[in-house]
Amino acid sequence: MEPIREGFAHAAQAAPTRPLPKTAPAQMRALVRALGGTRAAAGVLGVSQRTVERYVRAQIRRPRPDLAGRLAAELRRHWQPGLQRAALRRAARAGFTVETRATFGYRAPGGSTDEARRRLITQHIPPALAAPVIDAYLRGESEHQLQTRVADILGEQLALSSSSDVTCRRVWEAPRNPVG
Repeated sequence: MEPIREGFAHAAQAAPTRPLPKTAPAQMRALVRALGGTRAAAGVLGVSQRTVERYVRAQIRRPRPDLAGRLAAELRRHWQPGLQRAALRRAARAGFTVETRATFGYRAPGGSTDEARRRLITQHIPPALAAPVIDAYLRGESEHQLQTRVADILGEQLALSSSSDVTCRRVWEAPRNPVG
């Protein structure tokens, strides 16, 4: 599971304005156009090139449920890529919100009520700190590297917003709304 990458992908895919094609042949034609050929589309979908050609010509109209899911997912990934990039640039300019669970607390004597514990943290990442994370995502850095970057940013922000000494350990779960 890759919560940060999935969050950025979800935000980018929410940006397009034109609706996706409804029928399987129209979806396949759009995917072939986006990928530049039937061979590339067949490779991504895990079917033969001939099967893709049949969908393009509308000789096959109803895909199997698993293929229908893969086709819709791939088409969403490649649909209006310019608008997806623009959405990520807007997120870099405006910042984004991260929601995660992390071990967070104040350094205090043992048995104190302010002892570090797992907490739900929802924090807005400002544009100055968001841009390098989004650039790293676009460069294709791994999920672990992205998590490390965001955890460091959260640690810095929480330390600056508090008057006490703060610790933030990198513990990640799937955020409900990683990009907002």
